[in-house]
Amino acid sequence: MHLYQLSHLQVLESEAIHIIREVVAELEHPVLMFSGGKDSIVMLRLAERAFHPAKIPFPVLHVDTGHNFPEVLEFRDRRVAQLGVHIVVASVQEAIDSGSVVEPPDGTRNRIQTPVLLAAIEKGGFNAIFGGARRDEDKARAKERIFSFRDDFGQWDPKNQRPELWSLFNGRIHSGESIRVFPLSNWTELDIWHYIQHQKIDLPSIYFAHDREVVDRGGMLYAVNEFIQPRSTELIEKRRVRYRTVGDASLTAAVESDADTVASVIAEVASTRITERGATRGDDKFSEASMEDRKREGYF
Repeated sequence: MHLYQLSHLQVLESEAIHIIREVVAELEHPVLMFSGGKDSIVMLRLAERAFHPAKIPFPVLHVDTGHNFPEVLEFRDRRVAQLGVHIVVASVQEAIDSGSVVEPPDGTRNRIQTPVLLAAIEKGGFNAIFGGARRDEDKARAKERIFSFRDDFGQWDPKNQRPELWSLFNGRIHSGESIRVFPLSNWTELDIWHYIQHQKIDLPSIYFAHDREVVDRGGMLYAVNEFIQPRSTELIEKRRVRYRTVGDASLTAAVESDADTVASVIAEVASTRITERGATRGDDKFSEASMEDRKREGYF
């Protein structure tokens, strides 16, 4: 007798597609966060597979801080055009210009994304927002359910979450409330890369090893660009690096690497013992609870 058995990757894909379809069935106005980073790229592929041969039945949303890597923005626009998906861009720069948010003295913008995101959600009437967060990234993300309830202020209360026994998801909300949905919750960084390899998914070039001018700041390698300039005590060095995660160019560090193919990245990720956010995201270094504090305010 032939036994049909799904692989680990097929189980993860099946679960994620089930979640995406469940949201579309339960909630009227979903949107998918799409930045051009690897997790959101995988999310977009899963949405594509969930509804093929039809088009993806919801738009994508990018909170544009104005501090993006050019390679990532170029990829974002190219991928959206390929799929014919409508993209909503919420601009942090426009919010600064209008006075609705104030840029911090250090010039970084990651921490002022939240009000721009919440305003875009309200303006678009979105009541289900897909995100690519995974539980292995951060302690605060590990606390979150797949369906993460947010009140009418967009805030998250980790003590007020709904049970998700037997993969049953409660999407019932009142007017003004919303649900953040994380289909990749049970994936790891290594799973993401294996899926990219399996699906032959294209990625921005900065995810692979390349030569770049950097400065070593607190043990983290930041690319020299218009947002990061060397301090008087810092030297510019050319290093062979790649990015494990992509955030603001003003806050995201690279790692030294010779991994220039998906297979070599998989081998590298399999041998590391530190998460990509811990290794490369300066915005998570403010305090042990920085991610949870921001999530309570409405951050993804």
